[in-house]
Amino acid sequence: MQAARLKALLWRQVDRLSTGGWLLGLLFFALALTPSLIPRHFATQGILCGFAFAAGYGIGVFLEWLWDYLELKWPSPKLATWIGRTVALACLVLAIIFLWFSTGWQNSIRAEMGVAPVEARQPWFVAAVAVLPAALLIGLGTLIVHGVQLVSSWLRRIIPRRVALAGAMIAIGILTWAVAQGVVARGLLYAADRFYGNLDTLAGRYAEAPTDPLRSGSAASLIDWDTIGLDARIYVQSGPTVDEIAAMTGRPAVEPLRVYVGLRSAESAEQRATLALAEMDRVGAFDRSVLVLVMPVGTGWVEPAAIDTLEFLHGGDVASVAVQYSYLTSWLSLVSEPDVGVETARALFSAVYERWSAMDKATRPRLYLHGLSLGAYSSAASSSIYDILGDPFDGALFVGTPFAAASWRSATANRDPGSPWWRPEIGDGSAVRFSNGDGDLAADTRHWGPLRTVFLQYPSDPIVFFEPSMLWRAPVWFSGPRGKGVSPLLDWYPVVTFLQLALDMALAQTAPIGFGHVYAPQDYFDGWVQVTGSDGLSETELAALRAQLVRHGERQVIEGGWFRNAPVD
Repeated sequence: MQAARLKALLWRQVDRLSTGGWLLGLLFFALALTPSLIPRHFATQGILCGFAFAAGYGIGVFLEWLWDYLELKWPSPKLATWIGRTVALACLVLAIIFLWFSTGWQNSIRAEMGVAPVEARQPWFVAAVAVLPAALLIGLGTLIVHGVQLVSSWLRRIIPRRVALAGAMIAIGILTWAVAQGVVARGLLYAADRFYGNLDTLAGRYAEAPTDPLRSGSAASLIDWDTIGLDARIYVQSGPTVDEIAAMTGRPAVEPLRVYVGLRSAESAEQRATLALAEMDRVGAFDRSVLVLVMPVGTGWVEPAAIDTLEFLHGGDVASVAVQYSYLTSWLSLVSEPDVGVETARALFSAVYERWSAMDKATRPRLYLHGLSLGAYSSAASSSIYDILGDPFDGALFVGTPFAAASWRSATANRDPGSPWWRPEIGDGSAVRFSNGDGDLAADTRHWGPLRTVFLQYPSDPIVFFEPSMLWRAPVWFSGPRGKGVSPLLDWYPVVTFLQLALDMALAQTAPIGFGHVYAPQDYFDGWVQVTGSDGLSETELAALRAQLVRHGERQVIEGGWFRNAPVD
């Protein structure tokens, strides 16, 4: 008798729950365990599963409410109850089964990237971690629903019931959006900006100003060392020396020039561009053979491997200039203020291009653009093709270009039929080429036109291949063959895949070198060879230099060189 009462009480508690909410919540939880682009730690996987469960629960509750609101009825309430219980139980079993298989799914990504497999007990940690974010989000959603019910009860005193409900939903929706956007989102962005801004200034307490007068921030420089932040100082003070370049290439070398203007170096984007141009004149940047305008990532970081490889390739006869435009990491800037760097990129390009285009074509340096991540987004938007057709600059190397970049989307959408989304072919390849790394550019011997553009992107880079529309439809790149580093088990599910790749964007820098958003030195080198030319080196010499750069890069990683202090972009 006691057991029967306990059973009846348990079923009453289960029936109080939203069947639709639990059904979709468990289904979304299970699907969130499937592989995406970046391998995940059990903690981040648990957070993702918690978010997915809450999203599914909210959608299920809404669909149940809509069913009742439309006054639809089941033929038999008792049958409906048992069907709901059975389906919810089936989803619970499915979630447990998916937890069991999740280790293999995670290892399918790790196997593609050569990463050690996860432990077999990880799924139980995932389930434990998922409880907290799911409970918090469902609690927040419940609070919003109660707010709608409260406002609706007030309005029913003066207007019809359904009109009151619609009005309450609109009012609470607007209030929730205003609080989320105007208070929470802006507050978090302000806090993040303050945090990264303070972190940027910490460098002044620990790093000495350079003594070389050709370095930005030195006593002879027009740029105050205290206005150059943490990431910028690594770019200014690192890089190969003349002796290192000569030793690796076996040819005479010159000292590379690096100019950097910090966000605190001048008040406006135009003033920072003017200051950069003056510093370039001071150090003789326009006297070099190769001149590169670099847009950093959101924090101001310039990837050392990108510039080092170029300087090795051209025997140090390179001048590069970078101007900071933000403190935030790239993925955070990308989702909150993607155009933050465009104004700076356009100001720098306009100032330098005006000077460069007025020079004698026979003696002026070759001019190139470069950017990684949000820097590629900004750099690609720095000029219009119609403004430079009469006197085009020489080329560009864009690496890990974000999905929102108009030039990238246009080129990819207009790819030749039959070429995959993750490695498009554009016409005869004389103007634009895409690379997935791994030596594919080194084998490309097609003819180039006067303006060379290379997009370097890994198929496993979520910064490149995330799409907001995957919330409700599968991206093009999900069909057909998969690129290197992408699990063959990756599939698309509404809402869930959107959440998976949104988290992957934040984790993109945690992938091993050569995958995700972590680009290898040899792939930068191959890109620069295509964009800037081989500087007279034979194929044999290029292959030998590339092999040395690979070994040099591996040694630098082990010793804390190239990727030391690299931020999570």
